[in-house]
Amino acid sequence: MAHTPQSKKRARQNVRRQAVNKARRSRIRTHLRKVEDAITSGDREAAQDELRRAQPELMRGVTKGVYHKNTAARKISRLASRVKAMS
Repeated sequence: MAHTPQSKKRARQNVRRQAVNKARRSRIRTHLRKVEDAITSGDREAAQDELRRAQPELMRGVTKGVYHKNTAARKISRLASRVKAMS
């Protein structure tokens, strides 16, 4: 349990940040899931469109500190190569 005023404030801030980060992570995962669904359905146009929407969300997660830069780059790269491989 926090005792000093500073540690109490930090605990409150951490709860707020956790809620914001959780929402942001969920939003990113939703976008990634939409790309996955479009790939499995075999619709290349939809997959490209969803990938185009997912990329800024992922990179926004990087700038906000939710994801590491290399993690986001790896996810985008793997999805892009899967979309490209669709015929």
